Amino acid sequence: MLRKIDNTKMGESNLGWLQSKFHFSFAEYYNPKNMHFGELRVINDDLVKPGTGFGVHPHRDMEIVTYVVDGELTHGDSMGNKETIGRGHVQYMSAGTGVLHSEYNLGGEMLRFLQIWILPDANGYKPNYGDHRFNWDDRVNKWLNIVSPQNGDAKIKIHQDASIYVVELDEGKSIDFEVGKDRQAYLVQIEGDSKINSEELCARDALEIIEEDIVINAKTKSHILVIEMEEFVN
Repeated sequence: MLRKIDNTKMGESNLGWLQSKFHFSFAEYYNPKNMHFGELRVINDDLVKPGTGFGVHPHRDMEIVTYVVDGELTHGDSMGNKETIGRGHVQYMSAGTGVLHSEYNLGGEMLRFLQIWILPDANGYKPNYGDHRFNWDDRVNKWLNIVSPQNGDAKIKIHQDASIYVVELDEGKSIDFEVGKDRQAYLVQIEGDSKINSEELCARDALEIIEEDIVINAKTKSHILVIEMEEFVN
């Protein structure tokens, strides 16, 4: 089963320094029928102006993954970490029992990133931070596994049965992705235009996938992220 989510129908916010598209209910956007997709609780597609950002604020009991699309993101937290990452790099924070952090755009260009929250498989983990500067070429016309469960093989591991993959497909190229029995996936068309099975997606659109294999055909150069996880049963 596939369900396309048109980016023009997503929740939106414009605070001047920050422009956001909300894939699920967040901040001032609230839709009781759009709270999560399985263990996936948040995807915010954020644009942050230079010299601005999110001041120090708390989180707990959430697996938070940030994927930088453009610009530079500077992170600081109460565990003593301070790092700056750029396009195609990934930051991970397990909020666990509680952590304070800030996220700023200290660069000279617009910062765009996807902020992804995944519910952990248990509460009360010790807070943890990590990041990885993946080689861009490792995702060109092939899947790059950037996040996996603790028993997986990705450089970044989270406390949940969920994996994240990215790909940049050249125009005219295609690639398969399997979503098997009792599994589901959420796909974000970060950049470009593609046809996925029978669905046409443009930049910032999304696709819910349940127990259905897909074939992605890039109509233009396409940058895509997929979160694959156990199927959610009410």
